[in-house]
Amino acid sequence: GATGELGRLVIDELLATVPAGEIAAVVRNKEKAAALAARGVELRIADYDRPESLAGAFRAGDRVLLISGSEVGKRVAQHTALIDAAKAAGVAQLAYTGILGGPDADFALADEHKATEQLILDSGLPHTFLRNGWYTENYTANLAPVLEHGAVVANAGDGRVASASRADYAAAAAVAVTGEGHLGKVYELSGDTAWSFAEYAALLSEVTGKEIAYKNVPADVHQEILVGAGLPEGFAAIL
Repeated sequence: GATGELGRLVIDELLATVPAGEIAAVVRNKEKAAALAARGVELRIADYDRPESLAGAFRAGDRVLLISGSEVGKRVAQHTALIDAAKAAGVAQLAYTGILGGPDADFALADEHKATEQLILDSGLPHTFLRNGWYTENYTANLAPVLEHGAVVANAGDGRVASASRADYAAAAAVAVTGEGHLGKVYELSGDTAWSFAEYAALLSEVTGKEIAYKNVPADVHQEILVGAGLPEGFAAIL
């Protein structure tokens, strides 16, 4: 949402291009969003786990950005509540941050995104689909164990990833809801250059001065490592 890692960056982009008084953030917790209010952003308090709270979240003519929820397994119900509220309000646009590949994505993590896109299509709302690829921060946010053990561990073989920063995806989202010509459009978003994990390890070695190796491990071993690092077992099985 608006106070999440991507949402905060989107609001930064919006504040650089439109008056703060034209921006509203739908948030669950007013206190958590105090910094946004201090910058002149209107706060609308709602929780998509409580659909009735969304009744006053939107206005006719609003351009709405739905940033996909983070609670895997709950997102379809949460997104349904928001889509229904947006339709009832008569919003002018609903932009959604889905996943690269959309209906053609063939991995479990994509299922809720595909379902959400279909819900939006079925709603008849003017829409824009922003199909985001992987965040670079998924790999760079927690480098401590990589540096400690001198290894980038993954189950990727020679596969390549065209990741982009959250800031890049945020910039695209801000343009989609402020510019013209984006209704009915689908944007497949990713980084410009695909990199391998061996190249990533080599870059870390160069930057840190430490010898960092790439260790390709079997899927079950990789899952055990992720679970040991704190990821839920079901989510670790997808990665």
